[in-house]
Parts: sequence; C-alpha cells; structure tokens
Amino acid sequence: MANKGVKISLKGVGRTFQSADGRQVEALRDVNLDVVDEISYDGRDVGEFRVLLGPSGCGKSTILRLIAGLDFPTTGEVLVNGKRVEAPGPDRGMVFQKYTSFAWLTVSQNIEYGLKLKGVADGERRDIVSHLVQATGLAGFEHAYPHTLSGGMQQRVAIARSLAVRPSVLLMDEPFGALDAQTRSGMQDLLMKMWNESASTILFVTHDVAEAVYLADHLYVVSARPGTIADEIQVPFGRPRDESLKEQPQFRELENLALASLRRAAGGHQGGHVRVSV
Repeated sequence: MANKGVKISLKGVGRTFQSADGRQVEALRDVNLDVVDEISYDGRDVGEFRVLLGPSGCGKSTILRLIAGLDFPTTGEVLVNGKRVEAPGPDRGMVFQKYTSFAWLTVSQNIEYGLKLKGVADGERRDIVSHLVQATGLAGFEHAYPHTLSGGMQQRVAIARSLAVRPSVLLMDEPFGALDAQTRSGMQDLLMKMWNESASTILFVTHDVAEAVYLADHLYVVSARPGTIADEIQVPFGRPRDESLKEQPQFRELENLALASLRRAAGGHQGGHVRVSV
C-alpha cells in the first residue's frame, strides 16, 4: 500500500458536558487517533475499516458525533481530510442504531434523497439507486415505506442512503445493536461487501467483541468514562472474510486478547455492558 495521507485525526480531544444538576461531566479526555487513507499500488482507493470498542457510556458515540460535526470538542481538535470539522458535511455519512429513514418517503426516495440535495441528474440518480437496491437486497421493496419493513431491512435502507453519495467517511454507531443474531450476522457480511465497493473509510462503534474483531482492520479499545484510547489492536485477517473465520483458533485468540484489553480499560468489570458473541 502507498500512504495517501491522514483522513481522520483527533488531537488531544476532550469533551465535557454539564449535567441537569449543574455538575461538569467529563465524557472524553485526551483522545488521540489518526486514520490513514491508503491507495493500492494499482491506484485504487482503499478505505480503512476501524472499530471503536468499549463499554456503553464510555464516549464512543461522542467521538463519532465530533467527527460528524454534530458536536464539538471542549479541548483539542478534529480534522477530516486535513480540515478542521466545524459542521456536518457530505464527505461524512452517519448510520445510527435507531432507524432513521424518512417515514414519508419510499425506499427508493430515501436512498436518492442525498443525491437530490447534491443536484445529481435524474438518470444518474436512477442508476445509483437501482444499483444500491440490488446490492443491499432491497429489490421488490423500492416503493415500500419504512414502517412496513423489518429492522434489518430498515438498516439496509439507511446504509444504502449513506453510501449513495459516496462519502469519504462513513460513521456507524452500533447500527446492528437492535437486530437479532442471525440478521446481525447477515448485515455484517452485507456491510463488508458494500464497503469493499465504496472505498469509504468506516469508523464503526460497538461493544460486541466478536463483531469488532470480525469487521475491523484495526480496532481501538476505549476506556470507561472519561473515555480515551486505552489500546490499539491490529487485526491480521485478510479479506474477503466469511463466517468460517469465527471458528478459527486465531480468531478466538484475538477475541480473547481484545476482551482482556476491554476489561482492563473498563477497570476490571466483567459484567453488564460488555458482550462477547461466540
């Protein structure tokens, strides 16, 4: 790989909130991370798939919101493609755990929404929507409204809508957390397939250790509040990946390594918010 530069950079980032009773709550402290954008030797843009792993309430979602421009640091700075983040922008897409499709728009209309805002011509919009409908398994549901779809199908719409505008960075905040195990597994594989096509850099939040190891090229372990980067783990598995990887001894070894790091970062707590999928 040839280094193209730093796509996402957090430098000394802290975030403090004021609680309802007036107390200062430190959510993040001195968060530093760089996500490098790379290109292959044949010139193809290769997006990184990075995962923030940590217990609920540790500030993972706050980090995503800062990168998205939906919130701002109390200290430090956040840069995307070398520019300080000062507002949301089309270079960053975000998928939340809660389904966020527009209820009054059909599947196709939801997917093309961002393309319309960008002024993409009708014919090109139709081509993009058609491709994403097929790629995400939504064929036959183009004219359906979100409330008629299952949770997994609604997340397919959200992912397709985010990828339609080809964002440089895709931020995903526990997007599969509300899904059953079988649907979740299928969505993980779908996401990896779509990511390989899009070349977007993905920053994905989860507190599921197996999910983190299965998806990531590189994962960050976030400590309990105030959240900071407690550990970084390089994931050595090549791509493409499939479910058989989860049965390999090397996968279990890395899962145990990540879990041990997560327990240290959480102060030794082994229950509650930390979930291991086996």
